[in-house]
Amino acid sequence: MADELPPSLPRSFRRSLAIQTRVIWALILRELLTRYGRHNLGLFWLYVEPMMFTIGVTILWYAIGANHGSNLPIMAFALTGYSTILLWRNMPNRVVMAVSSNLALMYHRNVRVIDLFASRLLLEFISISSSFFFLTILFWFTGYMDPPEDLLELCGAWLMTAWFGASLALFLGAVGEKSELVEKLWHPLAYILFPLSGAAFIADAIPPGTREKMLLIPMVHCTEMVREAFFGSKIVAHYSVGYLLSWNLSLTIIGLAIERQLSREIIPE
Repeated sequence: MADELPPSLPRSFRRSLAIQTRVIWALILRELLTRYGRHNLGLFWLYVEPMMFTIGVTILWYAIGANHGSNLPIMAFALTGYSTILLWRNMPNRVVMAVSSNLALMYHRNVRVIDLFASRLLLEFISISSSFFFLTILFWFTGYMDPPEDLLELCGAWLMTAWFGASLALFLGAVGEKSELVEKLWHPLAYILFPLSGAAFIADAIPPGTREKMLLIPMVHCTEMVREAFFGSKIVAHYSVGYLLSWNLSLTIIGLAIERQLSREIIPE
């Protein structure tokens, strides 16, 4: 596999990269089998699980005619809002306490904490992204929503949101191994952030003073970016790429620093 990597890379680096790629792939397969099993729908649940949540919330909002402060189609509004929530909520959920529950794997020389985190984050990203884009196409072809106005911007906004979810997961996952309090606090905090994340409203519909305070929450910027790509001229989006980027970089750097320290302190079972 190392020979398949770019020949311009130093041989030792290519070999290390090939090894870690195989390790992460093996961890992904292990997580798939552990989470979904080999029988019945098995790996199909990787895509079905987030779809069921998203469809359920979307239908509920559609049925009750939820007021979101705009004239946007409720199906598209719910899809864009809840799918972004899944990214920044589910990624940390899968990573927090992941090391403690898999200490036996740390005996293997090539398995590192960052590999365990990366495998779970990649799996979650693939699962939620597949659900989001499949439902977008499905609702488009069934006439419940129009296609995104700017597909390139949508991909960029989605990747920025995924980066935020991954960096938040890296930070919480690393800190969570040092204190179980993180796991206990994160779950209720995620529920509190649900209505504050911009999923159930658009920023332009709330008073300017309140809006400025709401825009301190990075999740609102994620949702606004995705919705601008979807609806374009139909809404006035309020977000700052620089602000979200600063959150992403800060969480990534701090998370990697704590993970590095954790890797030196960890004692396998």
